[in-house]
Amino acid sequence: MEAVLRKWWVVFVVLVSVPYEARAQQAPCYFIFGDSLVDNGNNNQLSSLAKANYMPYGIDYPRGPTGRFSNGRTTVDVIAQQLGFRNEIPPYATARGRSILWGVNYASAAAGIREETGRQLGARISFSGQVRNYQNTVSQITSILGSQNAAASHLSKCILSIGLGSNDYLNNYFMPQLYSSSRQYTPEQYANVLIQQYAQQLRILYNNGGRKFALIGVGQIGCSPSELAQNSPDGRTCVQRINSANQIFNNKLRSLVDQFNRNAPGAKFIYINAYGIFQDILNRPASFGFTVTNAGCCGVGRNNGQITCLPLQTPCRNRNQYVFWDAFHPTEAANIIVGRRSYSAQSASDAYPYDIRRLTQQ
Repeated sequence: MEAVLRKWWVVFVVLVSVPYEARAQQAPCYFIFGDSLVDNGNNNQLSSLAKANYMPYGIDYPRGPTGRFSNGRTTVDVIAQQLGFRNEIPPYATARGRSILWGVNYASAAAGIREETGRQLGARISFSGQVRNYQNTVSQITSILGSQNAAASHLSKCILSIGLGSNDYLNNYFMPQLYSSSRQYTPEQYANVLIQQYAQQLRILYNNGGRKFALIGVGQIGCSPSELAQNSPDGRTCVQRINSANQIFNNKLRSLVDQFNRNAPGAKFIYINAYGIFQDILNRPASFGFTVTNAGCCGVGRNNGQITCLPLQTPCRNRNQYVFWDAFHPTEAANIIVGRRSYSAQSASDAYPYDIRRLTQQ
C-alpha cells in the first residue's frame, strides 16, 4: 500500500509541476512580421514619427504604453494567447538570450513591402529588413541549440505570421503628392509588383527554416476614420477605390498561398481574410457590441481621424463600443474578434484553406 501511495504521489507532483498553459501550447514558437497593426515596441528607439509608446496608447494593456498602436492587445497578442503562450512575444529590439526560442516580433510601424513605403514618417524596418532580423535570430537559435539540424527541427514547428501591405497603399500608392507609384502602375499592376516582392521575402524565410506560414490580408483601409475624414462625403461611406485596390492585392495573396503550397516542399501556407472579418464587424456592429464604427476613440478632427492620438489625450470611455481606437488602428475589442477568428475560423471565408489552429496540427 505504501508503494502504491508513493507512486501516486510521484504522479501528482509531476502533474502539478507542469503548468496548464505549457501543456496547452500548440507551437514551440511564434514569429511575427508586420506593421503598426502588430508592432509591440520595435519603433520605440527609432527616429520615427510612427510611435505609440505614450499614453493613452496602452491604457488598457497591463504594462501600459509599450509601443502597441491600440488601447490594449493587438491581433497577434490574441493569437499568441490562443496558441497557449503564457508570455507575450518580445519585440526584436529587446529580445535577448533563450527567450528567442519562443518567438520574436519583428513588426515595425510605417513598414511596407516596398522599401520606400512610409519614408515620410522617418525610420522604419521594411519587410526585407524584418526578414534580415529573422535570419539573425535563426543564427542565434542555431548557436543556442548547438546545430543546424536542431535549429531546423525547432523552426519547422513554429508559426510565422506575416501582415504587410497596408502601408504600401496608405503611405505610398494613395499618397500621390509624395509617391509616384499611382502614376506608374494601375491597381492591378501595383498589386502584382507587391506580390512579387512579398514572394521573394517568403522564399528567404522558407530557406531559413520557416515551414508554417499564416499570410494575413490587408483590411478595409477605405473604412478607416482617416480615409472617412479625408475622402468620404458623409463621413460614413467607405472609400471604394481604396477598398477595391486592397481586394485586388488580397486575391493575389490568396493565390500566392496555393502557389507556395505547390512549390515549397514540407511547408504549409494559409491565408487569413482580415478584410472579410472586418467587413463582417462593420456590417453587423451591434452583434459584436459596437456602437461606433466610423470614428476613432482617440484622435483629432473629423471622425477623430485627421490626427492620431496625441500624448496624454483623454480617449473615449466606452472603448469596447468602438471599432477603431485612432485614425487607423482597431481597438482591443476589435482585435480580439479578428485574432480569435484568425486562430479558429467562424466562417468558411475567414481562412484559406484552413485556420491557424489547423496549421499547428499540420
